[in-house]
Amino acid sequence: MKRTRALVTLAASTALLAGCAQAAGDPARSAESRPVTASAPATAVPAPTGSTPEGTLLVADFGSDTVTFVDPARGPFASVEVGTAPYGLVVGADGRAWVATAEGVAVVDTKTRTRLALVPYRTRTGPVTTGEYRGGGMGIALSPEGRRVYVGVNVPGGNGTLEVIDTATLRVTDRASVGRRPFDVDVSRDGSEVYATNHDSFDVTVVRADSLRTRRIEVAPYATEGGLGSWLKPHYTAVSPADGRLLLPFEGERLVVVDPRTGRQEIRPMTADTHQHGVTVTPDGTLLTVGTGPIDPDTDRGPSLTVRRPDGSERVIPLDGPHEDVAVSADGRTAYVTGGFTRDGFWDGLTVVDLADGSTHRLPAGSRPLGIAVL
Repeated sequence: MKRTRALVTLAASTALLAGCAQAAGDPARSAESRPVTASAPATAVPAPTGSTPEGTLLVADFGSDTVTFVDPARGPFASVEVGTAPYGLVVGADGRAWVATAEGVAVVDTKTRTRLALVPYRTRTGPVTTGEYRGGGMGIALSPEGRRVYVGVNVPGGNGTLEVIDTATLRVTDRASVGRRPFDVDVSRDGSEVYATNHDSFDVTVVRADSLRTRRIEVAPYATEGGLGSWLKPHYTAVSPADGRLLLPFEGERLVVVDPRTGRQEIRPMTADTHQHGVTVTPDGTLLTVGTGPIDPDTDRGPSLTVRRPDGSERVIPLDGPHEDVAVSADGRTAYVTGGFTRDGFWDGLTVVDLADGSTHRLPAGSRPLGIAVL
């Protein structure tokens, strides 16, 4: 069904290039090139005294070059400037957040709410810009022991790279070639492999952590017709905690389960029938997937959050307006879905979802928030 519809919408989507979401600036730009102290957003609640409390949400503000700290019950209380157009972020056990911006990877002390450094990319990606197709960092992940950060760097008009940052020295130590527009980066449970999910090349690049040797796995359950103009591409990936297989949702219709060792794929049905972006998986194997809205409003359903249990049963919770990414509270009871979205229709906040009864409410949170983590 959607394979046919993708060809119908190709003419319109080609004008927009890639149907979903310029970069590294002067490599000499240092951590001192931007303010590093926290400022209170206009809608702020009183900031807590002392260290940032556990359970605080951290979001990457694609629209304002900041990250925002959000009390999950009351709203934002502080923002820290990190670099142009921040996209993905990840937080380590030591409380440092690593934020992929157009200029480099910002390092933020989440306890004191200050920026510590900005690590420039080695990859040349052109002028620093904003917008959906800007160059620079997109997906980002930490090795299990916290010694390395892996960031997918988008190169407008070409293939991207996976850059490796030493978390002790704050320097890029290596890089590997990956596909086009690495939306997401994930790491295997044992840290031996890194997975770059490449939106515009319909694939996942498997990168060996020790040698940086790469293997390409095409993931295109609707085939690749439409090329750059297709909507039916991979976006975000989750790594199954049970067996290490990769979980990639497509269009609320198909979940592609990939064995990264062999490349073998299994397609399982999904039920939301909506264009899907962000994913996360809980320790018990429950997959949460963000539906951004319809490709074709005459046949597809609106924005939603799919909660898929390990047995394959699904609950689809409607959302009001497009959303991009999702995180889950430590107790597994609440999901937080960012309203930023990589295309038009974004809004400045989060939807808070009670996973027991499916009820939702909105919370202000920064400017066009994309990436999210629970501290």
